[in-house]
Amino acid sequence: MADAYLRQERDGHTLQPTALVHEAYLRLIGQNQPDYQSRAHFCGVAAQVMRQILVDHARRRNAAKRGGGEPRLPLNEDLDYTEERASELVALDDALSALAVEDAQKGRLVELRFFGGLTAEESAEVTGLPPQTIYRELRVAQAWLQRELEKK
Repeated sequence: MADAYLRQERDGHTLQPTALVHEAYLRLIGQNQPDYQSRAHFCGVAAQVMRQILVDHARRRNAAKRGGGEPRLPLNEDLDYTEERASELVALDDALSALAVEDAQKGRLVELRFFGGLTAEESAEVTGLPPQTIYRELRVAQAWLQRELEKK
């Protein structure tokens, strides 16, 4: 899951798949462990933890990008350095949190699919919903998220 997600990140991303897995493992063992009912259930919990790690990492990178307390220096216009992907991840997390407030089930399904890499069938196993419902709910959630992200 970590490798698949990080493949979508920009080149030179400072967080490597192994580091993401290790950080997720440390966070998972540091918590009271739920009684995992299946592999898909464990992947769902791991997806949630990885989302938190990636968003925290993106927020730290954005804070550092905005100066992190250092004096401002003028940028050369020829430099094309952006951390757009980190900003997009933070915006997605904000929109996903808003979706979860409005409809917790849709928020969870998006998290399972896009942060956990679970298929509709695996998500169905975690949530107890039929795969057809998963597909339908994900389409609605994607449209909702797209609208929210376009507002920003």
